[in-house]
Amino acid sequence: MLEKTALLLTIIGGINWGLVGAFDLNVLDILSFAPILISIVEIIIALAACYVLYAYFIDTPKIIKK
Repeated sequence: MLEKTALLLTIIGGINWGLVGAFDLNVLDILSFAPILISIVEIIIALAACYVLYAYFIDTPKIIKK
C-alpha cells in the first residue's frame, strides 16, 4: 500500500513539474491562500519520491514479488 501511494504521489509531482515547464502552470497554486500548506504538500511529494527511489534500487526484490 505504501509503495503504491508513494508512486502515485511521485507521478502527480512529475505531472505538476511537466505543467510548470510546459505551460508555467503550477497546480499547487490553488493552495495559494496557505503557503505553509504548499510547502507541506511539496515535502510529502519529495519524501514519496525518495521512498520510490529507495524501494526501486535498494528493496527491488520486494517490488518484483508484488
